[in-house]
This record gives sequence, structure tokens and C-alpha cells, in this order.
Amino acid sequence: MTRVLVTGGAGFLGSTVAALLAQHSEVSLVVAADVRRNEQLPESVLQVNCDVTDAGSISRTIAEYQINTVVHLAAIVNPGGDIALEYRVDVTGTEHVLQACAAHGVQRIVVSSSGAAYGYHADSPAWIDESTPLRGNDEFPYSRHKRIVEELLASYRATHPELAQTILRIGTILGPTVRNQITALWDGTRVLRIAGSDSPFVFIWVDDVAEVMVRAATGAASGIFNVAGDGALSVSEIADLLGKPLLTLPAWLLSAVLRAGRLLRVTPYGPEQVRFLRYRPVLDNKKLKTEFGYLPTRSSRAAFEEYLSTHPGVRRS
Repeated sequence: MTRVLVTGGAGFLGSTVAALLAQHSEVSLVVAADVRRNEQLPESVLQVNCDVTDAGSISRTIAEYQINTVVHLAAIVNPGGDIALEYRVDVTGTEHVLQACAAHGVQRIVVSSSGAAYGYHADSPAWIDESTPLRGNDEFPYSRHKRIVEELLASYRATHPELAQTILRIGTILGPTVRNQITALWDGTRVLRIAGSDSPFVFIWVDDVAEVMVRAATGAASGIFNVAGDGALSVSEIADLLGKPLLTLPAWLLSAVLRAGRLLRVTPYGPEQVRFLRYRPVLDNKKLKTEFGYLPTRSSRAAFEEYLSTHPGVRRS
């Protein structure tokens, strides 16, 4: 029987995955490891205090509960604050988890990576598949950290082939409680668009992400998979669905405004955000459907429409 440890198990995605795993017939134990508790988790999920930045903490937890499968979700989900802490959680934390898995004979690890690992580049393919090089962007710590994490994982595939890996490069997750720097783009009276760029987004509903993770933890195909709904939405299409007008600015002007705003300390964002908005990684989900065997229940458009139905204040009345 599968004995699963979910790092970041009290968080938004981790708690959803842990609760779903606890209902699975092939899972005998689910341990939600986090630095805080989630009172909404069912009693069938064992919650333990465990900090991935502490190598001893994660190693002891895996050993004590005889874990054979790890779903590694511990990460800073809203980056942009303490970069050193983000590195300790995302990169050092992953290194600690991998070390503990190797030391205690864990058989399988499922890791939540991100489309951000591909980076935000003008010469990226229109549709990015899993063979596209991971370039990240050094100016975006989250993107850089995801690239480094995947380099760690690749190293462990070479040195510890007995540890099966499933790496999920996830698009923008939407759900009924999601609020982050992406959704903040839609809160104003107008939707920002950079002249000459469609800036397409790929979305995936949280229930689809959780289901993919559960299937990966309980024996679905190992490997690397983009996780996104079918299709993409341009900024213009998003504005239409929101019922809001576009604010179209040339890239040079937006860069200048952000540079001045950061100097005046009226915004934490700088001119590098133009690249983030202009060159969105658009994930091809073909391998998820054909090799992993999962068809997302919602397309990118359907996920966004459901987001709007659960966040009625976002749409223009």
C-alpha cells in the first residue's frame, strides 16, 4: 500500500491533494507535512509539523512514517518578498527532500514545477512542449528557482534511478479561493495589454491539478508533463470575458513607468515585469493526454469562466 507524504500539505494545493489521496483505495496513510495546520483537512490525514528547510525534520518524518511516496508541493506560492527565504524553501527544501528520499528508500516522488521554468523569452515556441530547454530568467527568482530545482531533479535521475520521478510543469492554476499576482491583473477597471503582444495565458483548474497529482502518486506514468487545459486565452479575450476595456501601452513606456514606480517605492515591480507579461510560456498539454493518460476536465477558457463564476466581483457589472 502507498504511504504518502505531502510537503506543503496545509496549503491551498497541498490540502486539496492530501484530502483526495486519503480517499484513494490504494493509499494506506497520508501525512500532510507543513509548518502550520489546516483545520479543514479531514481526520484521515495525519498532520505533522515539518519544515523542508530543516534537513533533519524532513528526514525524520519520512523515516518515522515509513513513507514510500512523496508529493513535494512546499514552495512560496506568491513570490516577490524575501528572496533568500524563497530560495531556502524552493531550492534548498527540494534538495533536503531528495536527500531524505534517497536515504530512506522512497520509491516515488511527484514534484510541482511550473511553466515558469521555461522562462519568459521572445524566441520561445508558440506552444512549448516538454522538450523545450529550461532557461528560466535570473531576474525572476521564482523562475530561476524552478529551473534550479529541475536541474537537481535531473541530477538525481542519473544518480538515483531507483527513485521514480513525476515532474509536473503547471500552468496558471485557478480555483475558487485563488488570489495572486496573476489574478491581480484583472482586478482593475481596465486590463493591461502590451502593444504588439497577445500575451496568451494557459489555465488549469485546481481539481484537475490535484487529480493529476493523485494519479502520479498512485502509479501513473513517471516522467515530465506540462499540466494545462486545452487552448489559451489572449489578453484581449480575457478582457472581453471580464467585460473590461483594454489599456494598451508600448513596452518602452510601461518599462519607464515601472522603473519610476519602483524608484518612488509605489510598486514592488520593475521594468522586468514587461517581459513577464509580454512573453508568457504557452504550455502544450499533448503529452499529458497521450502518455500520462489524463484529459483535463476544463479547457483554459472553461477554467477562466469558472474562476469568474466563483469570483463575481472581478467581472464588470
